[in-house]
Amino acid sequence: MSHARLFEPLKLARGSALKNRLMLAPLTNQQSHADGRLSENEIRWLTMRAAGGFALVMTAAAPVQQIGQGYTGQLGIFDDQHIEGLAQFASAVREKGSISAVQLYHGGERADPELVGTPVAPTYSARNGARALDLDEVEQVREDFIEAALRAEKAGCDGVQIHGAHGYILAQFLSPTINQRDDRYGGSLENRARLMLEVIDGIRRRCRPDFQVGLRLSPERFGMRLAEVRELAGEIMQQGQIDYLDMSLWDVSKDPHEEDFQGRSLLSYFTDLPRGEVRLGAAGKIMDAATAAGLIEDGCDFVTIGRAGILRHDFPERARRDPAYTSPPQPITVDHLREEGVTDEFLDYLRTFTGFVAEEGDKGA
Repeated sequence: MSHARLFEPLKLARGSALKNRLMLAPLTNQQSHADGRLSENEIRWLTMRAAGGFALVMTAAAPVQQIGQGYTGQLGIFDDQHIEGLAQFASAVREKGSISAVQLYHGGERADPELVGTPVAPTYSARNGARALDLDEVEQVREDFIEAALRAEKAGCDGVQIHGAHGYILAQFLSPTINQRDDRYGGSLENRARLMLEVIDGIRRRCRPDFQVGLRLSPERFGMRLAEVRELAGEIMQQGQIDYLDMSLWDVSKDPHEEDFQGRSLLSYFTDLPRGEVRLGAAGKIMDAATAAGLIEDGCDFVTIGRAGILRHDFPERARRDPAYTSPPQPITVDHLREEGVTDEFLDYLRTFTGFVAEEGDKGA
């Protein structure tokens, strides 16, 4: 029964329904131009995933300010010159019957100094010498997230996902260890969450009524406290200003690392929250159809597919045809990856993950 549910349509509070419960994760691929314009190669890679059956196809993380850039070859959304490529992406994905979204991001202290100079952060960071944002600059970050959403809307995208996870700038503000501010954006959980909530509110107020807004959160690492992230997730879902919440767990089957919360799965701390009309999904090492279907059984409304979507552009279609489908074993051959739309730049990035790409002479999969 859960396998069949994986391929039922999913209505969102706003905009078009998803044709199934499978979203493509926002995947770093380093295939865009140096100035942040989407390349034909990246559009082709994303369009292949739409053709392969993903209900929602999301771009890689797109910085809303140039100083938030985290890596080379990253698409941007901080300038109007980026709209043209995003419009091509939105149109191509729509032609394949899928919904398009851009992930809005700012690297904060995790931005690359070689690309941006001195990075910025909630407070000074010894990690790479990031300087503290002043109050006007914090408000400008908020405005630039909103302006980026407006660019995505102008490009014809169905929506955006706000990246509040993985220790990037919104998560840095949320972190009680990273954020040492003493103004209205620091101190209490209410203050540390303020920037994220203001970004959500601003996008909702200034974009069209049917524009879809998602949010990605991660409840561990980078100073996150599970109790706080759970409280915030519950508040955001009850407010109903977002359409879906994507919990990035690194491994959907893991237990919490905080001792006080062990004894049940990390995911269960979010599936048991009241969610109103907000849809809840999860990401993390979902490599086969059975795991994806099991997450629906465990209370998720949708499933976010990352690495398995690199290995097979048509993961959804393969999973639909075969409930026992599993991704090819790794390491994977270069020829296979090229058939899946991976260019040299993306291949170099994938080689940074131990055991992912078969080296010359290794048979691979």
